[in-house]
Amino acid sequence: MRAVVIDEAGGPDVLRLRERPDLRPGPGEILVDVRAAGVNFFDTAVRRQGAAEVPGVEGAGVVVEAGEDVHGFAPGDRVAWMFMGHGGYAEQVVLPAAWVVPVPDAVDDETAAALLVQGVSAHHFATVSHPVRPGDVVLVHAAAGGVGAILTQLVKARGGTVIGLVSRPEKVEIATGAGADHVLVSTGDAFVEPVRELTGGEGVHAVFDGAGATTFDASLTVLRTHGTLVFYGPLIGEVPTIRMDQLPRSVRLTYPTTEDHVRAPGAFAAHAAELFALVEKGELVVRIGGRYPLAEAARAHTDIESRTTTGKLLLIP
Repeated sequence: MRAVVIDEAGGPDVLRLRERPDLRPGPGEILVDVRAAGVNFFDTAVRRQGAAEVPGVEGAGVVVEAGEDVHGFAPGDRVAWMFMGHGGYAEQVVLPAAWVVPVPDAVDDETAAALLVQGVSAHHFATVSHPVRPGDVVLVHAAAGGVGAILTQLVKARGGTVIGLVSRPEKVEIATGAGADHVLVSTGDAFVEPVRELTGGEGVHAVFDGAGATTFDASLTVLRTHGTLVFYGPLIGEVPTIRMDQLPRSVRLTYPTTEDHVRAPGAFAAHAAELFALVEKGELVVRIGGRYPLAEAARAHTDIESRTTTGKLLLIP
C-alpha cells in the first residue's frame, strides 16, 4: 500500500508518496481502508519537527480486518477515527479500536473525515468548558475557521447568540453562513467596544478564543460577571500570564486540551455520536475547502500554511 512519508524534518517538499509494507492489525486494533484523511495545522508542525513517519490524525474509511479482542466492528463497516498516533496519510491505517467510531449511513465519508478533530474540540468547548444555555451570548474568535464555524453552529443549536470575529471582509459571508448573528471584522483588540455595544455594556457569557496571546486581555475585558474565557489552541506568541487580582471581575478561565476532551472511557465516542446526530438533523454542516490526491500532500500543506484556504482540506487516496 502507499503512504505519504516524512523522511526528514522540513518544508512541504519532504512529504513523499512511497510504497509501504501491507499492514495487519494486532490485538485491540482495526485495519481500515482510508477513503478520506483530514489535513490539520497540527500535521504541519509534525512535518516541521519530523515527529512522525506517516502524518495524519483523522479520517474515514472502511474496516478491512479487526484484530483479536475487538468487538463491535466487522469488515465492511464504515468508520471514522481520531488518533494522535498519526498514520492517516495513507491508503490503509491500523488504529486502536478505542479511537474508531461507526459512521451513520446519512453521513458521507468526506464529512466524517473532516469533522472529528475540530468537531470534538468545539463540542467539548460548548458542552463542558462552557455549557451553552438558551439565551447565552458568546463571542467566537476566527468564526470563519474550522473550529470557529463548527462552534458557531453548536452554539446556535443550543439556543445561544453568536458574535463572530473574522480577520478579513471576505470571511464575513462564511461566518454568517455558519449562523453567526453578528459578525465583526477585527484584528487585535479592536473588537472590545463593538462587543460592549452589542451587549448593552453587559459583556458576553463566554468567549471562545483560539487566536493567541495578543487577544487574551481583550477577551477577558468583554466578559460579563461570571463569564467564561475558553482559551484554546497552540499558544501563539508570548504565553499570557495574569495575577488573580488582575482579573477584571468574577470570571472563569479555562485552557482545554484535546487530551482532556476524550480522557474518560467512551468520551470520544459520545462526542462523535452527538456531532454525527447534528449532521443528520441538518444542524451542523462541515465546509470542505479542498480535495487532494495523496501524491499532492505537499500542495495541501502549502495551501493550509498560506492561511488563505477556507474549510477543511482532505487527502483522497
